[in-house]
Amino acid sequence: MTPTPEQRDQLFRDFARALFKNDLAALYQTVSPDFLWSYFDGISTARQLAGPDAISAHLAEQKATFSAQHYYDVVYHHLPELTFMTFRVSETIHATGTERQQRGVEYYSFKDGKIATKDVYRKPG
Repeated sequence: MTPTPEQRDQLFRDFARALFKNDLAALYQTVSPDFLWSYFDGISTARQLAGPDAISAHLAEQKATFSAQHYYDVVYHHLPELTFMTFRVSETIHATGTERQQRGVEYYSFKDGKIATKDVYRKPG
């Protein structure tokens, strides 16, 4: 079952809240058991995050790398079977204090009423 746009909006709110609180138990209430997060930030190599341990390690690495991250201009684009999210992010690299701006798009698919995949693509901008 693909969630309605309204149900997706709630899933994304709950997912984001859990993600930014680093609450993996809450995050896994919003995603399918076989959830796969693919991540490419335009700088490092692409990564596939499968399972709570991989996601937790990724979040810890992000926290160690960046002293600040601010997402803005976030817009969800719902299509019948999937959702795209466009955004901008401003980040400060912890080790150097260097600021960088990126823009990105995320592709989400759904399974059994939950988020099944999250594919993140970012580039300088």
